[in-house]
Order: sequence, then structure tokens, then C-alpha cells
Amino acid sequence: MMIKELKHYIRHFAKRFLIFLKWLAFSILSGILVGSVGAIFYYCIAYATETRAAYPWMIFLLPISGLAIVGAYHLMHDEKDSGTNLVLSAIHSGEHIPLRMAPLIFISTVMTHLFGGSAGREGAALQLGGSIGNSLGRLLKFDEKDQHIMIMCGMSAAFSVLFGTPLSAAIFSMEVVSVGIMHYAALVPCVVSSLIAKEIAEYCQIPPEQFLLSSIPEFTISSGLTIAILAILCAIVSTLFCIALHTAEALYKKHLPNPYLRILAGGILLILLTLLVGNQDYNGSGIAGIARCFENDYVPYAFLLKIIFTAVTLGAGFKGGEIVPSFFIGASFGCLFGNLTGFAPNLCTAAGMGAVFCGVTNCPITSLFICFELFGFEGMPYFLVSVALGYMLSGYYGLYHSQKIIYSKYKTEFINRKTR
Repeated sequence: MMIKELKHYIRHFAKRFLIFLKWLAFSILSGILVGSVGAIFYYCIAYATETRAAYPWMIFLLPISGLAIVGAYHLMHDEKDSGTNLVLSAIHSGEHIPLRMAPLIFISTVMTHLFGGSAGREGAALQLGGSIGNSLGRLLKFDEKDQHIMIMCGMSAAFSVLFGTPLSAAIFSMEVVSVGIMHYAALVPCVVSSLIAKEIAEYCQIPPEQFLLSSIPEFTISSGLTIAILAILCAIVSTLFCIALHTAEALYKKHLPNPYLRILAGGILLILLTLLVGNQDYNGSGIAGIARCFENDYVPYAFLLKIIFTAVTLGAGFKGGEIVPSFFIGASFGCLFGNLTGFAPNLCTAAGMGAVFCGVTNCPITSLFICFELFGFEGMPYFLVSVALGYMLSGYYGLYHSQKIIYSKYKTEFINRKTR
């Protein structure tokens, strides 16, 4: 009996080991390919940002660049591009992600940053990684389910190389697709591709994003309640951001159905907003603004301005992501809260970033891990409170309409609905 059981175990272990070797090889390939493209993308975005900072007048070319972006998508017969939503939808339904999406999102996002649109880079990276991963899966003749894993591998690699957070990158692609469940079949492939991409980032001398907290107060009932209040407010801010993004897109399409007129109007509106503000702090991704918040250099209404700038940019049809803007919004609101209450502004800045990111992505585990990778483990109790409340109180709003809430946030019941 024991020998029979041992043979059975060896046979099944050998089968599992072959599956492991298969995914090890293909996730390394995905990590190298997507990581390399991601590294080039990083330096192109950095160059675009530095060039715009050196020549602020370039923002006046934003409407023209917008017309070029719409023209490029029209030329490639991709006018109905739905960005990250398409990537998530492909994992749910098996919808094909065209390889042309990769160069299109690459070039159009760089153009958006170069001429002053307010958008992030990680959202675009998810589209890059998803497109390349899906194409790899099709090239290797994987079945539909394995193609889904390749998409998640690509997403993890792209996120990892750009932000330098391999732990969060590995988990995010598994968590963001379906809230309430995790696609653990993709765990090993996503971990491997994420770590490979991180090594490529180090080889290419791409510095990881990290923000050191000067001091963290002892966690007490009083300090915990303070962070809880911040998290409750951040849940409201994250919902406001999602509503603003979706409303702006709907208003543009309703009043300006022609995509050329839409993006032209959006570009002109962004120029006017920039001139009204008097600086370009709210153009681009906002990484510099996040760093200023940790130096306690903040503008009280900065989070509102970033919401407006990002909604105007992405709603009009400019390309980029929403993740770094959400970091900016959370950081600036947290810094404001910390200064108003007199409680550890640096810690509130970090907790605000985690809570708003969680609220807009509905990814509590990723949000917690990204706090650890960006700010260290010492603030763990505060991050835990802010992320948990940010997740629960943000409701069923989210950045991505294709994201599904599989299980309720409030009861142990299956609901299977899309975010609002």
C-alpha cells in the first residue's frame, strides 16, 4: 500500500515539476522581454519629463500632440482602445489583446508626458506588459487559460521594472483582475517575471521608488484613531477621483463625440488650467510632487488639482496611467491632514498614499505590500489600518470598469459585479 502511494506521489510530483519548469522558462522569457521594453519606456518617460521641465513652452503643443495620438490610433484601426480595461477583460473573457497596443501605448504615453498631460506611467506599463504577454502566449500556442497567466506575467514584469517593487508587482496582477479571489495558478510565473524585471531595472540603473519616513510614533489607541479618520477621508477622496475620471470621459464623449475635437479641447483646457495655476506641478505623473510632500512642502488643495488635471487629460483621450496620480492625490491629502492635525505628516503622507491607492484599485494586499516596499515595515500597524478602511469604505468604485468584484466587501457572499 505504501509503495503504491509512493509511486502515485512520484508520478504526480514529476508532472507538477514539469509544469514548474515550463512556467519557469516562459516567465523568465516574459521578464526579460517585458523588463527590457519597460526599461526603455522608463528612460523615454524620464527624458520626456526632463525635456518639458527644461522647455515649459512645450505645453502649448499639447493639443497638436493629442491630434497626433488620435491619428495614430485611427491609422492602426484601434479607435476604441479601452486601455487597461482591455487587459483585464482579456483575462476574464479571453478577448485578444493586439500586439499593436504595445507600441501605441508606448509612444502615446511618452507624448502625453512630453507635452504636459497629467498621467502616470504604471497604468501604461500594465497595458504594455499585458499586450506583450498575450502575444507571447499566442506565439507559443498556449491555450486560453495559460495565455491569461502570460498576460499577468507581463503585467507583473512591467510594474516591477518601472516602480522597483517586485513583491507588489507580483501580487497586483493576480489581485486586480477579480476582487475577492486570487489567481494563484499565476503565483510562480508572476513572481519569477517580476524578479527578473527587477534585476533588469538594477542592471539598467533604474532607481527604485522609496520614501524614507523620518520618525514613526508609537502605535496607540489615539494614534490609531487618527489614522483611521485619515483612512475614512481617503476612501472619500479615492471615490471622488474615480467619479471624476469616469464623469469626465462621459462628458467629453457626450458633448464632443468626434475624438479629434475631444482631444483638441482637452489639450486647450489643460493649457488654460496650467496657466491659471501658474506652474506645471500638476502636469506629468507627479512623482516630484510626491517627494515634496515627504519634505512637508505641500499645497492644501493639491489633491483636488491633481484630480482635475488627470480627469481632463485621460477623459480627453490622452494616454497614460492613473496609478501614480492616485499616489500623488493620496500623498498630498495625507500631508495636508498630518499638518492640520499636527500628527506625523510624513506618516500621514505614506498612509494616505496606501489608502487612496487601495480605494481606486480595490487591491488591499498589494496596497499593504507597496507600503512596506516604499516606506519600510516599521509603520505596519498604521498601513494596515489605512489600507483596510480604505478598501472597505471606498465601496464598489474603481479605476477600471472591467474589474470584477467577485465577493462582497461587506458580507461573505458572491456578487460578481463590475466596479462603478
